Amino acid sequence: MDPASEPSPSARSAFRTRVFPNVGPELVRALRDATPRRIVLQVPAGLVRNAHDLAASLRTETGVPVVLATRPCFGACDFPSPEEAPRADVAVVLGHAPIPNVPLVRTTFFVEMRSEAGDPSALAQTVATSPIPRRLGLVLSVQHLDLGPPLSAELRSRGFDVQIGRGDRRLAYPGQALGCNYTSAEAVAGTVDGFLFVGTGEFHPLGLAYAVERPVWAIDPLQNVLAGPFDRAKLVARRQLLVASVRDARRWGVLVSTFAGQHRMPTALRLQERARAHGREAEILVFDRLDPRDLEGRDLDAYVNTACPRIALDDGANYPKPVLTPPEFLMALGELPLEPYRFDTYH
Repeated sequence: MDPASEPSPSARSAFRTRVFPNVGPELVRALRDATPRRIVLQVPAGLVRNAHDLAASLRTETGVPVVLATRPCFGACDFPSPEEAPRADVAVVLGHAPIPNVPLVRTTFFVEMRSEAGDPSALAQTVATSPIPRRLGLVLSVQHLDLGPPLSAELRSRGFDVQIGRGDRRLAYPGQALGCNYTSAEAVAGTVDGFLFVGTGEFHPLGLAYAVERPVWAIDPLQNVLAGPFDRAKLVARRQLLVASVRDARRWGVLVSTFAGQHRMPTALRLQERARAHGREAEILVFDRLDPRDLEGRDLDAYVNTACPRIALDDGANYPKPVLTPPEFLMALGELPLEPYRFDTYH
């Protein structure tokens, strides 16, 4: 199955939204037709430089006030809240696809910033001349999903067996990667010997390496540079050592985000219950954007994080006490074994 150019029916039906590949006349027409009183524009860090020009352009084209959400944007899970832009009735979110099972508080237009960059033939040739397995799963960032079909075809013409999986209800597209969900890869993990991530940076391939027990490579379609395989054993061993270090921790903080796409209070309450069943103390701490300084000076031994799993996996060293994911917390309590390692997948 190759990535579709449109989101799944569930993604369309679950949202008061529209999806656009890029900023252009179609987006402007849709904004005019929506007749908003005010628009809030959210952009990821990589696009901040041009955000003011875009806001001015949308303001001119629509005749409607446009405000910019200025806090860091980590994904479609933390779109602008009513408190950030209380009078905006339409949001424009750049660089992300909708998450089908996350409810929206206002009409939201997702502009996925699809990229036309990348030569499928040249990329496939780079992969073919590397020691990468021939039974290969393909995972892509939203910006490069359009490379899925042509790159798959080029790889198959060079003798590869390419699989692109359909993920669960949190993913809008086959083959898509989210930092908290790699079920499109998990769906085909049993039929491949390795995975190729197509996109820029290490954020998603590192998450993929945690999530699947297969070697992971990554190719930058802009530079045609192949990296990997990522050392999953080393990543997992580091986490297992951390788990072992807090097995005797008595007082836990259970972290809960108020972001709509990360809010897992039921999970937090279950973890609190499991901690108390083992004679531990566990208090729930609520936040929107977590800063390491928020956890300083607290009389707690360790934390379990129910918000974005990458807080623990990527940024844990920045916090004053150890931060585990929910599966790691259950390992620390002895309810789960250390092996196999379980990624904290959001469903």
